[in-house]
Amino acid sequence: MANLSSEFVGIKSPNPFWLASAPPTDKQYNVERAFEAGWGGVVWKTLGAEGPPVVNVNGPRYGAIWGADRRLLGLNNIELITDRPLEVNLREIKAVKRKWRDRALVISLMVPCDEESWKDILHRIEDTEADGVELNFGCPHGMAERGMGSAVGQVPEYIEMVTRWVKQHSRMPCIVKLTPNITDIRKPAEAAKRGGADAVSLINTINSITSVNLDNFSPEPSIDGKGTHGGYCGPAVKPIALNMVAEIARNPETRGLPISGIGGVTTWRDAAEFLALGAGNVQVCTAAMTYGFKIVQEMISGLSQYLDDKQIGLSDLVGRAVPNVTDWQYLNLNYVTKAHIDQDACIKCGRCYAACEDTSHQAIAMSADRTFTVKDEECVACNLCVNVCPVDNCITMVPLAKGAVDPRTGVKVGDYANWTTHPNNPSVQAAE
Repeated sequence: MANLSSEFVGIKSPNPFWLASAPPTDKQYNVERAFEAGWGGVVWKTLGAEGPPVVNVNGPRYGAIWGADRRLLGLNNIELITDRPLEVNLREIKAVKRKWRDRALVISLMVPCDEESWKDILHRIEDTEADGVELNFGCPHGMAERGMGSAVGQVPEYIEMVTRWVKQHSRMPCIVKLTPNITDIRKPAEAAKRGGADAVSLINTINSITSVNLDNFSPEPSIDGKGTHGGYCGPAVKPIALNMVAEIARNPETRGLPISGIGGVTTWRDAAEFLALGAGNVQVCTAAMTYGFKIVQEMISGLSQYLDDKQIGLSDLVGRAVPNVTDWQYLNLNYVTKAHIDQDACIKCGRCYAACEDTSHQAIAMSADRTFTVKDEECVACNLCVNVCPVDNCITMVPLAKGAVDPRTGVKVGDYANWTTHPNNPSVQAAE
């Protein structure tokens, strides 16, 4: 069985699966049960400044998006940071860390954007023996309106400034949690690095309204007939998170900056994809809230089996896909494929035909007996048929060999060539 032991910015854990800062990490009872289930680490739910605790709503806190089978695809969360007293959280953190020495325990923090507030909270957590801090610069609701959370994360200068304060006043490794509610994720990551951050974590939740109640005309979740925007998370945000992780991993200014990947991790395969795109570990929330803490056991066994099958170690997986992430202009325009339908696997549902005929390139023919075949002279290899087909591997994309003639264009498949050298590129024409 593959060794999943992980070390992230000097923080050791028995596996790379951490629980993200969220309701599942709000108290000692939860965290200890998570560790018993096998989680390698947790980021404690965000702590605020000393004083009266934050007040959360007493009604529904989550809205949801479901798939056709009512599988949970995304949650919209309007809960704020911890509403438990600071001293209670600190006492429980200390107790947990003393009992679970081999697990990672990081404290998420969010306080007003002034140096004294950060200095004070850092001094208060010093004797908890926690392994590090995560600066919550991502929360898009409630706290952002108070000048915290994503209100800081959307301003690179603030990120750099606060990170410098934290590094000045704390011995702990500092992870900066980034908001996805921004145009270019590279800019806040660069700011965090300039400020001395040991790592970044991303993504935090996406600003959203998931649905509207069409009886009382209130956004869900509804609080006495009113609703508000919240933070969207779960499987549906994974593609956005993967892209942002990859952007940081391949950006020359942030290349090598450790990344904790967050956003829709539900299976070991999701985790492996984050790791391959440069994340050193992953954080999970919605999956635990949907299926319970023991879901980590499937993640551990699945990732371990995958690494064994590939005959690689965990560290070999990290960043493995980054060199293959490129910009559109460098894609090989002479790579030509055609769709192929396996007639033995086809169930004759006709979804490929309907999709291609109505919305794509009319490249699939249907016979009187509902046999579906690909018209190579029309197929542009868009892959839509593969994606709408309900039978796995029934439709595949088959590459044409070099030198073969593409029936659609009448042109032979040639060597690698991309848009930067294509004769239709205005830049190429101008250079000539």
